[in-house]
Amino acid sequence: MADRRAFVHIFFMDGVGLGGPDPTVNPFVSAAMPHLTGLLGEGWYLAGQGRITTSRASLAPTDATLNMPGRPQSATGQTAILTGRNAPRLVGEHYGPKPNPAVSAIIREGTLFAEVLAAGGRAALLTPYPERYFEAVESGKRLLSAVPLAATSAGLPLRGADDLRAGRAVSPDFTGQGWRDFLGYADAPVLTLPEAGERIAALAAGYEFSFFEHWPTDQAGHRGTLTEAVAHLEAIDAALGGLLAAWDDARGLLIITSDHGNLEEKGHRQHTRNAVPTILLGPDHAAHAAAITDLTDIAPVVRRALGLPASAFPEKSAKSA
Repeated sequence: MADRRAFVHIFFMDGVGLGGPDPTVNPFVSAAMPHLTGLLGEGWYLAGQGRITTSRASLAPTDATLNMPGRPQSATGQTAILTGRNAPRLVGEHYGPKPNPAVSAIIREGTLFAEVLAAGGRAALLTPYPERYFEAVESGKRLLSAVPLAATSAGLPLRGADDLRAGRAVSPDFTGQGWRDFLGYADAPVLTLPEAGERIAALAAGYEFSFFEHWPTDQAGHRGTLTEAVAHLEAIDAALGGLLAAWDDARGLLIITSDHGNLEEKGHRQHTRNAVPTILLGPDHAAHAAAITDLTDIAPVVRRALGLPASAFPEKSAKSA
């Protein structure tokens, strides 16, 4: 790695786009999100606001359609983030939620996880999985989604209950309460929302590249009420408050992003073609944000921040795919 003191963390929220100003449709309008609003200003979550740059952070509206018709999907969107390649164009469609053989092949050809490891760095997926998940994958009853497939294809083990207990992972619900209530782990540690954010920041500082996957945002878009979606966003902001308070701005580049829109339009239960917010905090955040227009631009930013080689697939990456 060019500078072992530098590190990058992607805080990934599935299914979060930039929406309209109607509080009966967009839960962001009603949600109290003091930490993100303090970071970026009022109305940061609205479509049409354009790029935002403050002293500490930048927001780049990010195209998730990648010049393909139809509604963006998780498998191809997440693959684009982790490879810098236009996965929907390469496979001929937006595809998801789980990778099909064509998407899986792109992932296995190389992602940021593999590139960091090849350069001698450390990488980690900080999301843990319960034992029943591993059993379902092993039996063939469940397919890996794009992010865990990217990690395992790079040779990284997925984290489990023991990692959660030892503080080496953070639950997708942040607190870990769901492991007790729904998964049967009575001894699972329970964190406050700010403590969860602090834990993510502490873990991220131990790796050149790390990734936290928060998938319940997409679930909240597909299901539940507008009121529940508002509460969910407020919980995310509280967790991010802890992360932002603990983040090392001098060394760490934090990238908060998503794969497609959904939660910002609660009038239906489908994905949207809205741009997604990519928020950057840390060294050269404004310059990095200026280079992002669509999902394929995120991986090159990570490579530049870590001094990694450019993509091995220049003819298939970004808009040229």
